[in-house]
Amino acid sequence: MRRHASRARASGAHADRRPIEKIDSSFSPGLSILAEVSAMAIRTILEFPDQRLRTRAQPVTQFDAELGHLIDDMFETMYAAPGIGLAATQVDAHKRLLVIDVSETRNEPLVFINPEILAREGVAETEEGCLSVPGIFDEVKRAERIRVRFQDRTGSVSERDFDGVLAICIQHEMDHLEGKLFVDYLSDLKRQRIRKKLEKERKQRAARAGDAVTRSGHTY
Repeated sequence: MRRHASRARASGAHADRRPIEKIDSSFSPGLSILAEVSAMAIRTILEFPDQRLRTRAQPVTQFDAELGHLIDDMFETMYAAPGIGLAATQVDAHKRLLVIDVSETRNEPLVFINPEILAREGVAETEEGCLSVPGIFDEVKRAERIRVRFQDRTGSVSERDFDGVLAICIQHEMDHLEGKLFVDYLSDLKRQRIRKKLEKERKQRAARAGDAVTRSGHTY
């Protein structure tokens, strides 16, 4: 998910399974501290309409060094983009894994593995953007508050309540795990316009890159 100057409007309320009694504002980001590794890599972010973004992610069953490297690469990729959330699906790793950091200082990394929304409350309409749909922002309605059960990078299970930008970001990223993008909430006409715009921009980038290679005298 990409941060954008946005406005949110809350209206109505609805519950899924059971109501949320209280939003836990004491959630500690220490539950998902970045592991120390010797090197991290920036991965390629898939862009709409790449069909790999429609792949449904599979549950994480092994909490090993390979998973740790993927998590660290995802944080590196998200911060470099820059964005506030990234799903493993977006980097062509189809595991039920999210990384998020909505802090202004970019020092509160959160990891959500095998996340499940247990309850929803309220409705918020917020302008969203997506790293897989670059340069596009539009309003989407989501639950204002949610309760989520998830695992951290060690496999420990937690159940917490979230609201505000963090709740919106979690829902946005969880859509990716189901092969869904925020543009799916928009009209067919808007989605087609976005597709054409992004395809045109990709062709222009490719043309510029080809021109640069030609001028350099090298072939790659």
